[in-house]
This record gives sequence, C-alpha cells and structure tokens, in this order.
Amino acid sequence: MYKQLMAARQVSRRMLSTSANRQVVNRVPQKQKMFQEDNGVPVHLKGGAVDAILYRATMGLTILGTGFVIYELLNAALPKKKD
Repeated sequence: MYKQLMAARQVSRRMLSTSANRQVVNRVPQKQKMFQEDNGVPVHLKGGAVDAILYRATMGLTILGTGFVIYELLNAALPKKKD
C-alpha cells in the first residue's frame, strides 16, 4: 500500500512539473494599443461585439430589476383590499 502511494505521489509530481512546456503569447501590447487609440468608442465597448452584447444584457437586466423592485414596493405600500 505504501509503495503504491509513493508511486502515485511521484507520478503526480512528474505530471505537474512537466506540464508548463508551452510558451504563452504576450498580447498585452496589442490590447494596450487597441484600448488607447482615440476612435470615439467608449472604453467599455472597445472589445468588440462581445462587449456590446454584455453591455446590453447588463443594461437590460438592470432595467428589468429596477422595474421589478418598483412593482414590489408598490405592492407592499398599497396592498389589495379584502372585501
């Protein structure tokens, strides 16, 4: 049992130490250039279509949530009369 545990430990160590062989591409200068250029687009939309979709989804959920809160506050403030 002990030998199996030591073997598993050695295999896991070997797998962890050799897994970082590939090079990571540094894209920071490209992103900095894209976000710093003056083209009239707000910074929160300079990422492209994905940023526009996320922005619109966030605004839609915010408006929906605000409407729901107002509806619930009105329900709490003006309860229905029981006749």
